[in-house]
This record gives sequence, C-alpha cells and structure tokens, in this order.
Amino acid sequence: MQIKHAAIAAGIALSAWAATAVAQTAEVTVGVTLSATGPGASLGIPEKQAIAMLPRTLGGKPVRYVVLDDATDPSAASKNARRLIQEEKADAIIGSSTTPACLAVAAVAAEGKTPSIGLCPFVPKPELMNWVFSLPQSVAVMSTALVEDMKARKISTLGFVGYSDSYGEAWLKDIEPRAQAAGIRVTAVERFARTDQSVAGQTIKLLAARPDAVIVAGSGTPAVLPMATLRERGFKGTIYQTHGVANNDFLRVGGRSADGVVLPAGVLLVAEQLPADHPSKAVATGFVQRYEARYGAGSRDLFAAYAYDAYLVLDRAVAAAAKTAQPGTPGFRQALRDAIEGTADLPGAHGVINISKTDHSAYDARGRILVKVQGGTWTLAK
Repeated sequence: MQIKHAAIAAGIALSAWAATAVAQTAEVTVGVTLSATGPGASLGIPEKQAIAMLPRTLGGKPVRYVVLDDATDPSAASKNARRLIQEEKADAIIGSSTTPACLAVAAVAAEGKTPSIGLCPFVPKPELMNWVFSLPQSVAVMSTALVEDMKARKISTLGFVGYSDSYGEAWLKDIEPRAQAAGIRVTAVERFARTDQSVAGQTIKLLAARPDAVIVAGSGTPAVLPMATLRERGFKGTIYQTHGVANNDFLRVGGRSADGVVLPAGVLLVAEQLPADHPSKAVATGFVQRYEARYGAGSRDLFAAYAYDAYLVLDRAVAAAAKTAQPGTPGFRQALRDAIEGTADLPGAHGVINISKTDHSAYDARGRILVKVQGGTWTLAK
C-alpha cells in the first residue's frame, strides 16, 4: 500500500513538474505582415530587417515570429492576417507598413480577437478599438508641428497633394481645419495614387493656385513624385512632407529635389543629439548602434525603429499577460490586449510610449522633431 501511495505521489509530483515546465516554456507566436515589396517596400524592408534582429524571447518566454509579405496590397494584408490567426495561431500581430494595409489587418484582428500593432498612423474605428493599436506618431501630433512652422514662416496659403487613399484622407481631414485655425488658407487640393508615374496635371493646378507652400501627404519613395515635379516646374515655395517619408530611400530617390523639404520625424533621426536626460536617448542610440552594425553605417531607419518599439511594447505586455494565462489561448490574447492598453511611460526608440483605453496611439509630442533636408542629409529644422 505504501508503495502504491508513493507511486501516486510521484505521479502527481511529475505531473505538477510537467505542467510547470510547459508553463515556463510555452512559446509565444507573433504574426508579422509587412510591405516588403510594392510601393511601400522602402518602409517594409527596414521593418523586416528589424524583426530579424530581435531577441528570441519575449517577456521571458520563447517566441516564434511568422513574417509574411503583403506587397503593399490591403487584400493581401487581410489574407495574411487571417492566415496568421487561423493557421499560425498568432497571439499578436505586428503590421502592416502602410495605412490602407494596416486598416485591413485591423479589421481581421478585431474579428479574431487578436491584438494587433500597426506600424502606420491611423485611428481605429470604434468597433475595432478593443484590439487594435497604432504605433507611429498620430497625424495630429505631427501636423501640429508643421502648422507651427508654417506660422513661424508667415505662410498664408497652402496647397495640398496627397495619396488618394486613407493615408491622404487622414492628413487632409486634419490639416485643413488646423491650417484654417492658424489663419492659413488651403487654396488647392489634389490627389494621386501610390503607383502613379506622373502627376503633371495635379502639379499644374497646384501652381495655378500660387500657394506659399505645398504639403505632400504620402509615404515612402512614391511621395517623391509630386515634390520632384513641383521643383521641375519652378515652384520656389516651401515643400512639406509627412513622417511617412523619413528614411534614406526617400533621400536617395529624391536627390536634389528634396533639398529644403521640411517634415516631422521621430527622435531616432538625431539620437546622438538628444539631451543626456532624454528618456529615449539610451534606447534610440542603442538601437541605432545595433542596426547599423548589422546593416551598415548610416542605415538607421525610422520604420525599422517602429518595428523595434512594437517589440518593446509586446515584451512588457507578454511578461504581464503570462502571469494569468498561457500563450496560444484566448485568455492569453485578452490578457495581452489588456496589458498593451496599460502601457505607460515606456521609453522607445522614437519617444516615450503611453497607451490608454481612450487613446490607442503611442507617442506624444516628446516623440517628434522637425527636420529639414540639406545636401542629402537630415538636419534639425530651425
């Protein structure tokens, strides 16, 4: 009898040990869909490179990243998100790289009750709000800096040319009332597609309106086209771009036409110039050093840093969620969502990250600077 009881006790102990071991080694699955090809490739490629250099643990647990390419196509992004949730059993999704694709991912993630972190600025629809987070600086945070600069330059009229999609629409809806409130009249509004090869017609209309400045609401290298065309046709006013172009590919493709362009960006661009007491200095400089050691001097990239900051958010959130549930379960995804929503004062490569129940974007004004292109390089705007 004693032998039997001893065997039962040993079996219970073994089961308890096995359960503990499973709990300690349960793998977290993070699905990633990025625009590694197509018009958004200059954003998606550095994001993919950042994912490739992430640690193999997340919140103290082993992690598996499943990385897919959506080719800057919202339909492909939606299909990828479904595969990541249904087939790969992702606990969270990172992506995509452009606003239309992010919105497509967000809809699927909310339906599948899986937290998603978009690497593009957008405001989730109310019905998606519970599960969707937008990491980059919001349009409102960035446009405020631009309008302040316009006022300082005494600009009174503004032309607008933006993508004919949700990114361009978000900027138009924000900049028109903000400019009007600052006494700046928007004299012309034009749109173009990410795949357009010419914007001659739009440029002629913009020039006919004779604005003091023009803002291009685009992202990646396609945003070079209206800027370059304006310069070719003799526009001498100030050209503004958005944070969607703040990478080296934009400088390379834009060439001399980019000189003088002003845009808002994350603090990573000038990481070494940040004050010693800036909460993001150590994170930003550390990321730059690791990224450039792997991909070459001068390769720092804001979009790569967004992917890295998504990792930082998930790293803290996974550690918290794992205290109440195990990866691969609905309970874990809910706990992970709750933990992301409770992110507070997290230093990131772009700035300090705060997320709340009422605000699912990440950075405030501490995560932005105003830069100017001079001689093919980024300089702090004065």
